[in-house]
This record gives sequence, structure tokens and C-alpha cells, in this order.
Amino acid sequence: MDWVYLFIAGVWETFWAVSLKFSHGFSRPLPSVLTLLGMAASFGFLSLALKGLPLATAYAVWTGIGMTGTFLVGVFFLHETATPPQWVCVAMIAAGITGLRILSR
Repeated sequence: MDWVYLFIAGVWETFWAVSLKFSHGFSRPLPSVLTLLGMAASFGFLSLALKGLPLATAYAVWTGIGMTGTFLVGVFFLHETATPPQWVCVAMIAAGITGLRILSR
């Protein structure tokens, strides 16, 4: 269940990062509130995952999921550009997340 909590925490990290962009420096109320709620949910699920996972692994996977998810949302939904080398880097991060999961006890 710890890995499920960690995945959910990573999804919430993606949510709050995207909301943060729409908050325009916390100058828009609704996206600002959504950012703070997303942060609370992300940290809450991360704290649940840390009950059974090592900190180094959990933190690396959490940030990796958030980064990969935010990158994908930016490219596919916000129409941001990404170069082939950037795609390779994101793929390496995703491979690292997968490797950490496979190699964990």
C-alpha cells in the first residue's frame, strides 16, 4: 500500500505544480487555493508512504513522478515545446523511477 500512497502523492504533486502556474504568483484566488490543497494532499500521501518506505527511495520516486507528470501535462495540455533531448531525459527519469521500484525490497 505504501507504493500506492507514493504514486498518489506524485499525482498530487503534478496537480499542485500545474495549479501553481495558473495561480500567476498566487495572484489568482482559485488556482492559489487549489495549489495549497494539492500541496497538502501530496505531502499527506507522501507522509503515509514514508511509514513503510525508505526516505531516499520515496523522495526520489515522488519528485520523479511529479516532474514527469508535470512535463507531460505541459507538453500535451499546455502546448509547451519539448526537444528530443528533453524527451530522452524525461525517459531516463521514468526509467530511474521504475528501477527504484523494481529494486526495492
